[in-house]
Amino acid sequence: MSTEHGANLFELSASLNIDKKNILDFSSNINPLGASEKAKKAVIENIDMVSIYPDPEYKGLRKAISNYCGCSSENILLGEGATELISSCIEAIFPKKSLLLSPAYSEYEKELKKIGSEVYKYFYEQEKEFKIEVSDLISKINEIKPELVVICNPNNPTGAAFSRDEIKRILEETGSFVMVDETYVEFCDYDTYSSTPLTDHYQNLFVIRGTSKFFSTPGIRLGYGMTTNRSVYDKISKFTKLWNINIFAEIMGGVMFQDTQYLEKCRKLIKKEAEFLTEELKSISQLHVYESKSNFILCRIDSSGLDAKALYDRLLPLGIIIRNAASFEGLGKNFFRICVLSPEANRLLIKYLKEIFQ
Repeated sequence: MSTEHGANLFELSASLNIDKKNILDFSSNINPLGASEKAKKAVIENIDMVSIYPDPEYKGLRKAISNYCGCSSENILLGEGATELISSCIEAIFPKKSLLLSPAYSEYEKELKKIGSEVYKYFYEQEKEFKIEVSDLISKINEIKPELVVICNPNNPTGAAFSRDEIKRILEETGSFVMVDETYVEFCDYDTYSSTPLTDHYQNLFVIRGTSKFFSTPGIRLGYGMTTNRSVYDKISKFTKLWNINIFAEIMGGVMFQDTQYLEKCRKLIKKEAEFLTEELKSISQLHVYESKSNFILCRIDSSGLDAKALYDRLLPLGIIIRNAASFEGLGKNFFRICVLSPEANRLLIKYLKEIFQ
């Protein structure tokens, strides 16, 4: 089974003979609280809308996103998940040279190579605890002069993040177009790390978001992006299909972005549980735990008798899935990643890890 993009619960459920609901998936990085109850209720109450076409301009959904992100609704593009917008943005820019911050989501490089871009990489380094000095990055960008810089912020899998002010510096001190994937930014201190308010002011910026992770709705395939660059906006618009967002994604999006009670509850729980997991993992002497700004934590096993695959195999029969991070470039066989699940699941994982590493 390929683990490039994490676990396939359908396949694992069948092979382990365990109901999907009973598998604790620490590899997916999805909000354990599930989707907004108000949003789900809205779908149920409007189930008959399955028989009508969505608004082709999605005015209500765009307005909800605009209010949520603090940017102009006329700069918002909608897509069938964030991955579609990543592909569309790369095709719209069509960079001859590109700079990718790595390790990162494999689709970035895949899409860049698809158009024949010469891909340079700037690595988050183990020796620096995966932290990047923005001045060094700016120097590298100005040295290479790529047409496109791709940044996952916070970075998956390291959890490192650039602040909004640091992204602003990159935009102002380089001549490159910058694509920022903010798939995990809602798990951060939003006001510090989100770059969406910058999209109304900088022509060389495209910010991408999805609803799969924080809003726990991977099934509706809703993504959105923001740019004030009309040329890029128009090119991406040509790639999207009429009515590309289904009616239920439109309904849920219009509600969940405005469900402030849900947003606050999720952030509070995930912050608390992330702190718990971090401290407990640090108490295991065979693990090196890296600081993360997101809802997932990267660890390195410093034990000669066990690597990430062996740990994965030990936990799998227990119905627990971790992310073997060996497939991420720049990491190695001793790296694994876990995400925050429910308090009960988190404590069970820690219990098993302590037993294994004893």
